[in-house]
Amino acid sequence: MADTAPQGPVLDVDIVSDVMCPWCIIGYKQLEQALAATGIGARIRWHPFELNPDMPVTGQNTSEHIQQKYGSTAEQSAAARQQMTDLGTSLGFQFNWTPDSRMWNTFLTHQVLDFALSQGVQHPLKMAFFDAHFTNQRDLSDRAVLIDVAASVGLDPVDVARVIDTGELADTVREKQQFWTSRGVSGVPSMIFAGKYLVTGAQGADNYAQILQQTLNEAA
Repeated sequence: MADTAPQGPVLDVDIVSDVMCPWCIIGYKQLEQALAATGIGARIRWHPFELNPDMPVTGQNTSEHIQQKYGSTAEQSAAARQQMTDLGTSLGFQFNWTPDSRMWNTFLTHQVLDFALSQGVQHPLKMAFFDAHFTNQRDLSDRAVLIDVAASVGLDPVDVARVIDTGELADTVREKQQFWTSRGVSGVPSMIFAGKYLVTGAQGADNYAQILQQTLNEAA
């Protein structure tokens, strides 16, 4: 959980997301702008969702995956990535796609994030995973990479290795995934404001600002 602007009014914001989802980091960065513009604080908690639960361990080329999943051409896939790259730049986030970029299975990633929640560093780890995947093109299905990124936000590598090797949080993550899908979450990012209002997709900073203010007004 991450607290922002703790001196002002604070709302709970739950974000269902997958680290493989570029619109999830774009949506969060837009929300971040909205929080700064309104002076409203947020207690942010991230929840697991797998865009591609059947993704093989070896992953898949990003361009090929997008073409197969959405029926787009190579040119359309490249244009979509360029759009997201430009939008990311405007929000202070760097996408570094290459022809060799790959999508990865994220079930282990979500388990490490769940452990990080119990240690109070889930949000910084989520940001570090976004950077690792999109900016640095690292393999988030790889045990060594997960341990290294987790250690960068202060988690004990021995603890992270145990979580990965034992699968002790696998059932917990599956239960959390099922909780959100059973409540109608079928796409990400899905943001739940104050436990009441579900908003799906990257809505833009202005829209998030309106949602935040409306939620705060109704809470008052």
